[in-house]
Amino acid sequence: MMLEVRHLSKTFGGLKAVSDVSLDVQEGSIIGLLGPNGAGKTTCFTMIAGFTKADSGHVRFAGREITGLSPHQICRLGMIRTFQIVQPFVGLTVQENIAVGAYLHHHQRNDAMAVARDIGKRLGLGEMLDRPAAALTIAGRKRLELARALATGAKLLLLDEVMAGLIPSEINEIVGIIRQIQSQGHTILLIEHVMQAVMKLAETAYVLNQGRLIAHGTPQQLVSDPSVVEAYLGHGAAARLQEGQHA
Repeated sequence: MMLEVRHLSKTFGGLKAVSDVSLDVQEGSIIGLLGPNGAGKTTCFTMIAGFTKADSGHVRFAGREITGLSPHQICRLGMIRTFQIVQPFVGLTVQENIAVGAYLHHHQRNDAMAVARDIGKRLGLGEMLDRPAAALTIAGRKRLELARALATGAKLLLLDEVMAGLIPSEINEIVGIIRQIQSQGHTILLIEHVMQAVMKLAETAYVLNQGRLIAHGTPQQLVSDPSVVEAYLGHGAAARLQEGQHA
């Protein structure tokens, strides 16, 4: 198992942000982590990746206990998370931004830049490599975030809403890129609100609501699960949809 999360919980003041969450991610798979706003998805990510200390529970990555390790230690082991709001180093070129990730394992500038150029080309940034990162569109910045993560040599990518803010054609392009990344031997756990993308990508998904895990299954199973429909659309929504289908 690539990732094993067991009984993670986190409270902020009086708010139980995450309560007793467990999930598994098989090597080579794409798994979704879904739920409405405020469900606890990003808090789960921050605990798994070492940015936030869990109150209880533990995380194992590639058979190794990583609970309590710092983000840079976890990254060095081969797991990295991306961020929903992409913030490139605007004073650097696209290639130099990607090289920031490569420096983790490639300490010479020429080596890091070579890795960055190769990854940038693979992710469709070839013509932008020498341009300022500040000149990228939102879609370009999303590709840059993926490229920078890949440059670290990570085997497991935690992707936090890489489709957010994109138009349908751009979403389709990112879906293709994520498929490509998977085919090159990477494992992916993704938070995503764009259900079109989840349906195309995720083999299975976990659904959180108010910090608790409420469902687990294929995307096709989840969209017809009354508890999931209620979480997204509100109390009574599942019954109303059923009535509409039979009207």
